[in-house]
Amino acid sequence: MRTALLRSLGCMCLIILAVSVGLAAEGALGSRSYDDYEKPQACASCHVDIYQQWTQSMMSQAYTHHWDEIEYFELAVKHAEVDPDFDPVQKGCNGCHTPLAYLAGDVPPPRPEEGSRANESVSCEVCHTITGRHGDRSYNFNWISEPGPIKYGNKEGAVSPHHETQLSEFIQTAEFCGTCHNEENPYGMMVKSTQLEWAAGPYAAEGVPCHRCHMPQAQGRSAKMAPESMVSQHLFHGAHDPGKVGGSVELRMHPEERELLYDDTVVLKVQLFNAKAGHKIPTGSVEDRIVWLHVTATDSEGKTWHLPVDPKGFEGEHWTIASDELAYQDLGIALGDPSFAGLPRDGVPVGDRIFRMPYLDPEGRMTIQQWYTKSFGPDYRIGPRETKIETFSWELPDDLAVGEVTFRAVLNYKRLVQPVADFLKVPADEPETIVINTASTWVEVYE
Repeated sequence: MRTALLRSLGCMCLIILAVSVGLAAEGALGSRSYDDYEKPQACASCHVDIYQQWTQSMMSQAYTHHWDEIEYFELAVKHAEVDPDFDPVQKGCNGCHTPLAYLAGDVPPPRPEEGSRANESVSCEVCHTITGRHGDRSYNFNWISEPGPIKYGNKEGAVSPHHETQLSEFIQTAEFCGTCHNEENPYGMMVKSTQLEWAAGPYAAEGVPCHRCHMPQAQGRSAKMAPESMVSQHLFHGAHDPGKVGGSVELRMHPEERELLYDDTVVLKVQLFNAKAGHKIPTGSVEDRIVWLHVTATDSEGKTWHLPVDPKGFEGEHWTIASDELAYQDLGIALGDPSFAGLPRDGVPVGDRIFRMPYLDPEGRMTIQQWYTKSFGPDYRIGPRETKIETFSWELPDDLAVGEVTFRAVLNYKRLVQPVADFLKVPADEPETIVINTASTWVEVYE
């Protein structure tokens, strides 16, 4: 059905694919050789501390990370084998996940276990040979790489015995990050938009770029022979780091009434304030990630109840209230199973509030395949410095013990929805639950 649809659109589809994947990178595929770029180990001989930071960052694992490998080889590559219209898309994945392989035309690259240079992922040479971008917006790896003796950075007058250095204004901008952290798919949907979210928010207006939070500066030496100065740290803490995610949203909760009779209804308000991130939460691979609010009540005898969120009534809200309905039926394309029934959509307690923007396939079904996303559901994520308020109305149950009833709100985060992780046998650390924050309050119940 998908192939027939694309072919019925004729040249229009090919034009969209070219704009989204090919022209943005100005024919970069196969335009270079691996030998044009030094290995990270060469940089390590002088930049000892920075190299060690990079080795434990997601930049060094953008190609080798287990979920990225599974998503690429088991879904994107196989989808393109079934439907060749998506071949430019599966090639383009490498433009950000292993740019040197893309530039060398080594796509699909060897599996990580084969130990090729594709495993360097986003290495030192990738970022420090970028001189600018193609066009007037940042997206789809449209950076310009000029390998050679000059390395571009954020310091003026830096001297190295190994290479020339040059100050780059572009590398200091959020638009530099946007060349990979914004992605437009074949349907013209911005399926990654972290830099664009920043640009529309308060931090851009205040001149606070991505680097300020994800590469914070500290006193140190950028190289063994360099003088002490403020050095940008290369740990790139982000969505995979519990320490970065933790506390990013503040939670508060309170009841409308503190004292109630045993047959009353408790009305709770939970406030969620994005106090930390310069973009929406969640961001990036929004199709994979799930952030949800779970509220419980515990009476004076220790009995516990789960409280579902009160609906607000906005269009498409059902996508934001946890359900066990089936989704992800389009996985059947890569699986070679057109009748694939799908998987449970959320894998979290039914009735919890989910902060997400659902990605929908051409048939309007929820998908985790960004390349196959034709539309979005409601964007119910938490914007920078935005406060959302959720209400929970709970009719006191007959078996509730009188006395103090405590309520607890927990904002949870998974990098990958659990049913998908289980089905695709993704290692357990990827869908682990990370607690972003908690809050509590109480009421007194009388007879």
